[in-house]
Amino acid sequence: MRILPRSRKAAKGWDGNSIATEVVDSALSLHRDLGPGLLESVYEVLLADDLERRGLQVQRQVVVPIAFRARTFLEGFRADLIVERMACLELKSVEAFSKSDPKQLRTYLRLLQMKLGLLINFNAPLLKDGIVRIVNGLEDDPYRNPLRAFAPSRED
Repeated sequence: MRILPRSRKAAKGWDGNSIATEVVDSALSLHRDLGPGLLESVYEVLLADDLERRGLQVQRQVVVPIAFRARTFLEGFRADLIVERMACLELKSVEAFSKSDPKQLRTYLRLLQMKLGLLINFNAPLLKDGIVRIVNGLEDDPYRNPLRAFAPSRED
């Protein structure tokens, strides 16, 4: 599946903050109604449906292409949800995020040339504790600034 162009509504007023607000509101509502413990795929289909009902364009299981040595490969990565061609959502249903989860989403954002990403863990007892907002291209992003790539990270 390829990423579709932005919908007409995106040009008429959806921006990253309003999309993130709708996604978080929808995810909180879903988590309040269903609770933690379901499969990631269940949350994915229900979140996509609710966001579409709110008027957002949503794509599921979008191929994240890899460009390497002047070739493009379509195997390997799939983003859970792309909202309005502006936000990449990576959904989890795990006890806790691993160190690689934010890195995975940052990679998707770079490969898709997108700015906003939301990592959502539906297995968190309080969903607000299971949401991480990641913005591609910030100055303090060690993946963007090669001089900081070898600096010790705060995670270590």
